[in-house]
Amino acid sequence: LGHMGEMLPVMLARVDDIFASIDTGLARRPSEYFLANFHITTSGIFTIPPFLAALLVVGIDRMLFSVDYPYASNARGRAFLDAAPLDPADKEKLASGNAARLLGLGT
Repeated sequence: LGHMGEMLPVMLARVDDIFASIDTGLARRPSEYFLANFHITTSGIFTIPPFLAALLVVGIDRMLFSVDYPYASNARGRAFLDAAPLDPADKEKLASGNAARLLGLGT
């Protein structure tokens, strides 16, 4: 999902709360399905607060760096990636490693 998960990461607890009172027939909470089956991208969201919120919810292994050209500046995206508050190993995951693993590239 693009744009930091389309706000879903910050809404997952609320979704779980709402669905807790509904007989959905699901074996797990909605957040568990989301966290097990989706990756999110930075796509045009190049500020630290939404990045950190998404990081805390989904974890670095399910995040992919992306730009949103022509709607967002590639240079701004690169500056965000360079300044992201991550250790080098996690920055590599965000920049390319997660995408390579997800897409089966370089294996």
